[in-house]
Amino acid sequence: QKQLVESGGGLVQAGGSLRLSCADSGSSFSFRLAAMGWYRQAPEKQRELVATITAGGVPNYADSVKGRFTISRDNAKNTVYLQMNSLKPEDTAVYYCRMTRGSDYWGQGTQVTVSS
Repeated sequence: QKQLVESGGGLVQAGGSLRLSCADSGSSFSFRLAAMGWYRQAPEKQRELVATITAGGVPNYADSVKGRFTISRDNAKNTVYLQMNSLKPEDTAVYYCRMTRGSDYWGQGTQVTVSS
């Protein structure tokens, strides 16, 4: 059973930084061919895309995080990262990792809280 485990969330003041990690328990071969993404869901809001990265390493960002967040992947570690800088209170949400390779797989989420 594929398992994605997020980590790195927490409480930070506005203007601060966090780095989220998402580790895949599956094979390196499978991870290398998968598109990966970060999504977030704030209370009483729908889940929204934050950033994605293709198997070839091409990133894509939501307009709200462009210039502040950076998605990257380390195929040797089966891990995708989300570096979040200049955090704002509106970035507060549960952040989820998603893997797409044929099927979709989701992590359990990690809470990010940005205080003003």
